[in-house]
Amino acid sequence: MDKKSFTEIFVSYSTNLKKYISRIAHKEDIEDIVQETFVKSYQADLKKEIKYIRTYMLKTAKHLAINHVNKWDNKFNDSIEDFDQLPVELSSNSFDQEYESKERFLLFCRATDALSGSVKKCFILKKVYGLSQKEIAEYLSLSESTVEKHVAKGLLGTLKFMEQFDQDDGHKKADVIKGRAKQRNVK
Repeated sequence: MDKKSFTEIFVSYSTNLKKYISRIAHKEDIEDIVQETFVKSYQADLKKEIKYIRTYMLKTAKHLAINHVNKWDNKFNDSIEDFDQLPVELSSNSFDQEYESKERFLLFCRATDALSGSVKKCFILKKVYGLSQKEIAEYLSLSESTVEKHVAKGLLGTLKFMEQFDQDDGHKKADVIKGRAKQRNVK
């Protein structure tokens, strides 16, 4: 499907998704779940074309909302006394994991920097500063609908940028491996 029409379907259907999710999740989490629904649905459509996009988005939103609520409910059930020792990931991160995490963050920063003016502003205010669409609309003197479209464009733009980088990086790594293999064969 044309990615522009995919985004248009999402924007036109997002109000219905919000109403549906509001029955399951906390009010303050609805917009994040809707945006995550877009990302997951878009990624799935890239792998294999989705025939019934609205149904797929609705099911994705439902599962994300339920998972979100379950995580929230379980978040405070465990006490520190229940652990014999802290999980490894809480006590220390390996250097490689920390390095990769910082690299992904820098890539995200480059991806957001590549966005156009108002899309970049809306996306950063939403995803970095955590403002609601209403707050962003008031702050930038835009309609909430425009803010929602800009945030969706920002998600799409950063996702494409990061995917392209991952593809290019994979090709570079493959070239390095091939070069090392050739060197070994020459010796």
